[in-house]
Amino acid sequence: MLFRSLCFQTALWLWAFIPGVLAIEDMEGQDSAPQKLVRVGTSLCAGEQEYVHNRKQLVQQALRSLEIDCSEDFVPHIALLGSGGGQRAAVALLGSLHQMEKDALLGTILYLGGVSGSTWSMISLYNDTEWSSNTDRALSKLWGPGVELEQAAAWLAERAKDEDFSLTDVWGVLTSAGIMKQMDLRYLSEEANRTASNPYPVYCAIEKLCFSEGSIEGKWFEVTPHEAGFPELGLFVPTSLLGSKFERGELLEKKLEMDMVKLQGVLGSALADEEQVQDLIPPWMKALYQVDTACHKFFHVYRSLCELTVSIKTIVQDPVDLSEVQNLRETLDEMVAQNNSEFLKVNDPEERGTLFDQWTLRLVTTVETWSQNLEDRPFKKQVSFLIRDFLPLVRKWEWGTTNSFLYKYQDSPIPACLHGQQQFHLMDAGLMLNVGYPSFLGVKRDVDLIITLEYSAGTMFETLTLAKEYAAAVKKPFPEIDANILEERLWPKDCYVFEGLGGAPSIVYMPLFNQQNCKDAEEYKAKMEEFTTFQRPYNQEKINFLLETAKANIQRNKGVLLREMKKAVLSRQRKKGHMEVQLADP
Repeated sequence: MLFRSLCFQTALWLWAFIPGVLAIEDMEGQDSAPQKLVRVGTSLCAGEQEYVHNRKQLVQQALRSLEIDCSEDFVPHIALLGSGGGQRAAVALLGSLHQMEKDALLGTILYLGGVSGSTWSMISLYNDTEWSSNTDRALSKLWGPGVELEQAAAWLAERAKDEDFSLTDVWGVLTSAGIMKQMDLRYLSEEANRTASNPYPVYCAIEKLCFSEGSIEGKWFEVTPHEAGFPELGLFVPTSLLGSKFERGELLEKKLEMDMVKLQGVLGSALADEEQVQDLIPPWMKALYQVDTACHKFFHVYRSLCELTVSIKTIVQDPVDLSEVQNLRETLDEMVAQNNSEFLKVNDPEERGTLFDQWTLRLVTTVETWSQNLEDRPFKKQVSFLIRDFLPLVRKWEWGTTNSFLYKYQDSPIPACLHGQQQFHLMDAGLMLNVGYPSFLGVKRDVDLIITLEYSAGTMFETLTLAKEYAAAVKKPFPEIDANILEERLWPKDCYVFEGLGGAPSIVYMPLFNQQNCKDAEEYKAKMEEFTTFQRPYNQEKINFLLETAKANIQRNKGVLLREMKKAVLSRQRKKGHMEVQLADP
């Protein structure tokens, strides 16, 4: 009893005394050693480590329910990656995950990684702390009542007060409200303290300036509930500080973290890159587009205004309001279609540039005049907010403006494209690589099996070949790709397996449209054209078709997935054994 009493008194004394000592040390060190908020390292941060540790215990239980037995030490690291592809990817990912839950496969997933359109669904999913045990709730949101234009306009008006306001904000609110039918105002960092009931989410983006002219280490950017940064540079900040002002690694001013509406705009901003919209250029303009920067500006303004009209139409319900928006769209289309002869007659580049500038201003003025001439009803006020905030941005063509935590950073080498810039610009990772492979290669997350749900447009297998090139450039292992398989790009199978050797993860690659749901290459091409990335939001029939197609692909290949999960357990055992041998080797 005496011993217990002494222990208790000692504990009380320490509890009272030590905080005072720490406080003094803190005060003494405030000027000499400011807290370092930029983390340098290629390993997982402590928060992700803890989440993964807890998640693996649940994964172990899920594997056992599928008769895949393994000890906790040998639980495989399985990452499910959804590709980009606009609403096609957003809807199809929900269908795939729904079927994986029904087939008891979803519990085996350690990581869920997204790019572009897939991240739209991820943001919606993670609003529910227990989504992976009830994906029916997530699907029901696709048929929800939607968002009122007034709510979208109010959010945008508030965001317009910030210095980093850009087209990304406009795109974020319009895709959130118009396509995903919700506006999620929470912050990603709020997920940092959740239980491990869902796979750990990793959202992928790229930095615009480094993407166009910098080194490969500065291109890829990832955001998780715990931190955000450049995985190849090994430089991160807490997610709650992404967008705050830094200089030389020190926090100058804490800014409010971007909410999920803004984050959706960042992750899905494919329109930020001019190459992505070249297929939409009118035929008469294509030759001029190659040589005139003024033509670029004109076309970008036109496309942005078209996207604005499409997005507004998805939010408003009143037939009169819909008719007004349709009239504006038709006016814009007529302006672009009718002025081609005027441009083509001009041979002098400078004169043609002046003409394009005039027509750009005319497009903007047309929209302003349209909004001013609307009937004096609530719709006019709401649209006026959108127009007022949108038009100045579209002329600058500025996307993803974010304060840089690497401004004048000195403690670690960084590319020139980041060092001297007070701001960087984050945008859609699909512009570089439409599946988030870079975040799951190498030893950091030590992934054994990647399940790729391929919803991309363009050439099939391109994401694989680009990922292999990326892996070679950053010296990380990647599976071999049989050249014969690439010949099936015009009509792919529904499932491929690329065996991981020498430390590379194995990859199960599952194209959305394939030989099982398209009778030949012509039907495959027709399906890809029917569900293009850049089009107005899908109707209910199209949404249902995509959901069922994605579900069927998972259901049909459940056996393949189970086989590869069993092999992933063996892969984890081999890795562990190899590491133990290395540690024991003098």
